[in-house]
Amino acid sequence: MTWKAVRDYFGITIGVLLTAVGLDMFLIPNKIAAGGVSGIGTLVHYLTGFPVGVTMLVINVPLFIMGIRELGFGFGLRSLYGTITLSVAVDLMAGGRIPVLTKNPLLAALYGGILVGIGIGLVFRNKGTTGGTDLAAALVNRHLKASVGLVLFVIDATVIVAAGIVWNAELALFALLTVFLTARVIDVVQEGFGYAKAALIISERPEEITRAILERMDRGATALRGQGMYTGTDRDVILSVVTRAEVSRLKELVHEADPRAFVILADVHEVLGEGFKKRF
Repeated sequence: MTWKAVRDYFGITIGVLLTAVGLDMFLIPNKIAAGGVSGIGTLVHYLTGFPVGVTMLVINVPLFIMGIRELGFGFGLRSLYGTITLSVAVDLMAGGRIPVLTKNPLLAALYGGILVGIGIGLVFRNKGTTGGTDLAAALVNRHLKASVGLVLFVIDATVIVAAGIVWNAELALFALLTVFLTARVIDVVQEGFGYAKAALIISERPEEITRAILERMDRGATALRGQGMYTGTDRDVILSVVTRAEVSRLKELVHEADPRAFVILADVHEVLGEGFKKRF
């Protein structure tokens, strides 16, 4: 195995362990079935006493067999590793082997959602998955051409409604909160926090603005060819990415060069390259 593959598997392992901690420390003990295979496993566990991890594995094995047949084996050794490791870790940590920190369902939904989101985000970031509903959605999409997002929503909604029927509506609402929070945290882990700003600057003095950005801010700038559709005039649109701390300085320099410049600022979640993160 190459060093990069070892690093990926290490990242998947850390992500799986964090996901298992979130499930066993917060969600499962508080009967929060937050969608997906883990939610189904939680429901089955409280109805039959069957271990959550074993239920997850029982559901995932036929999905993987169908996945290999339909999508090819290339869809994932990493996914197979993540799925099996998560199922084993959930059961190894269950039964009091890891402390349950709270019996408050709101706190459990919040902290469980955050931990599971971080864990799954790390798994995704290292090019793995934990199988389950993601794979089921891909298979349904292949045969019925339904949106993957729609299929995932239907599966999660079905599990949450079932939890509301089995237990009560309040626990179903906490599960819905967990699903939303987990999705947001996964996005943050994959894309990063919004720590930078992208500026699009439309001006009649692009050379002066570009020189100020390059020389006085030591930041890069790129000229994009544009055309004003009202006037039909060709002009350069300057693109520059700066940190949040540099936004005020950028606006000041643009205003000095051209008080009539049109400036658009947008959040950038992750910037790879010169002056920012260097790891691709």
